[in-house]
Order: sequence, then C-alpha cells, then structure tokens
Amino acid sequence: MSEKLTIETQDLTKRYNGAAVVDCLNLHIEENVIFGLLGPNGAGKTTTILMLLGLTEPTSGTAQVCGFNPTREPLQVKRLVGYLPEKVGFYEDLTARENLRFIAELNNINYADINRQVDEVLEMVGLTDTEIIEVTGPDQQQEKTVGKFSRGMKQRLGIADVLIKKPKVLFLDEPTSGLDPKGINQLLDLIADLPKRGTTVVLSSHQLSQVNRVCHSIGILSKGKIVEEGTIDQLNRATRSGGQQRIKVETVSPDEKLTTAIRKIKGVRDVTIQENLLLISTDIDTGVQLAISQTVVQHNFPLLQMSVEQFSLDDIYMKHFKEN
Repeated sequence: MSEKLTIETQDLTKRYNGAAVVDCLNLHIEENVIFGLLGPNGAGKTTTILMLLGLTEPTSGTAQVCGFNPTREPLQVKRLVGYLPEKVGFYEDLTARENLRFIAELNNINYADINRQVDEVLEMVGLTDTEIIEVTGPDQQQEKTVGKFSRGMKQRLGIADVLIKKPKVLFLDEPTSGLDPKGINQLLDLIADLPKRGTTVVLSSHQLSQVNRVCHSIGILSKGKIVEEGTIDQLNRATRSGGQQRIKVETVSPDEKLTTAIRKIKGVRDVTIQENLLLISTDIDTGVQLAISQTVVQHNFPLLQMSVEQFSLDDIYMKHFKEN
C-alpha cells in the first residue's frame, strides 16, 4: 500500500438546523486500498460521501479528493470518482450494453473505444452472455433488457456503470443491500479486486463480516464523529492498550455455575459459553488469568487450553454501539 493519500479531510463538518450530522471529521485514506466507513443508520456515512463527491457543501472544514477540493473544484472531482448509491437506477427497457454505451457517451469516452470498454467492464463484473442473453425462439436469441435482471445482476451492472470511466476513487453505499448470499459473494470478490486495477474504494456499510472480508482499513462513525480509524490489527492493539483483552479457555461442558464464579473475579467484564469454550472479556491484568485458571480447576473442570485472543471487528464495533 502506498502512503500517498487519496482522500483527506480536516475538521469536515455538516450541520442541519444547527445539529451536527458530520462533526469535525478527519479522514486519511491511502491510494489503492479499500476503506470501510462503518456505523449505524444516522451516523453520517452518506452525508460524508456526498461532501466528498461535491454533492453537498460542508458547513465548515475542508476535504481533498485526488488533490482537489470537492466544494471548489467539483467537476475535477467528478471526472475522477465514481459513486454507486444504495439504490441503483437504470433505463430498464434498455439492455446492459445500451445502458453502458449511454453512460460512456455522457463521460465523453472516445466513440471508437466505447464498444471495447463496454465489453471490458461487463467481463470485469462477470456479466457474461449466459446471464444477459435470452432465447426468444428456435435458433433465436437476444440480449435481455435490464428490467429482467436480478438484483445481484443490477448491482454488478451498477459497478460496471461507474467503472467505465476508470475512476481513481469509487464510493459504494451499502452495495450488498438486498442481495442473496451468492450475489453478495460475487460482489465482494469484484470489490476486492478493484485496488489491483488502480481504484481506491470507500465502502459504506454496517455489515461487519463483509467489511472485515474486503477492507484494508476502517473508520467507525458514531454521531458524526470518527471514534476509531486504522487497520483491524491497529484497532485491536488500541483496544488492548485501552485496558481490555479477551481470554479463551477450553474445558469440557462448562456450565452456568462456573461462569457465575468467573464473573465474580476482579477484572472480569463478561463471560460467554461456546460449546467447550469460555470467552472471557477482562481488564488487562496478568493476575486475572491466574485467577481464572484456578477457578476452573477448583470447580472440577479440566483446563485444556488458555490463550489471549485478538478482538474481532464485531468486538471493536460493539464497544461503541452496544445499544444497537
């Protein structure tokens, strides 16, 4: 990953009727990475994207996208970025190729190159002839209109739509919303490949497993503020340095009596059972591990294994949104 920043904001703020929807936001996104913008509904994710696109003006603060200010230089930014909103719109009575040719013409792509680029992006997003061509009679076939596409096909066509101008940055707002598992996997595989093609991706989502699968780094938004930013490893270390850890204990058929005893140990925050495993959230204290091991043995359970686990993205996220 390059250390060159594709997106940078300084105290970026958006207020509506005096209330801050985005509050002094400071983002630092490198080029050719996938950055996950996480947060519940109302956290300010979409408003942040709209400011970075130059589609809404900030109340205060500044932003740079590919070296341009979206507020003062919106046309330069729009030439370099693509945006796939949560709800994708097409001319449904046209075919995929017809929709893409129209978009290519709007983006002033050389007419001689349009058909080649349309074929390239259709192949890139996996919309093959098998999917987009239908049989209409004996030895007769034609391309389907987009109105006959599945939701997953439309989402992939949406990616093709924004990729045809070869953007430097691609903003995706909840791109897997409404897709079945197969469609989700196809789309995530496609997104994961984009940085290799020179595209930086900003993925706005609340689907933690999907973000964890494809993102190189993340920012967690809460009430318009970034409360965590970095790679999963960096956030895990930050969580541990903040005084928390999770201990995994393997035993045989742990019961509620044992977990109740462990909860009484000073420094233990929570205990959950997963089959023969105890997952114990604690303060970082070497003494707590000894106390846990002694408690397990004293209650006549075998101590098969004990280790300190890394926090998952779910753990880091829920640290801020337990009520959700």
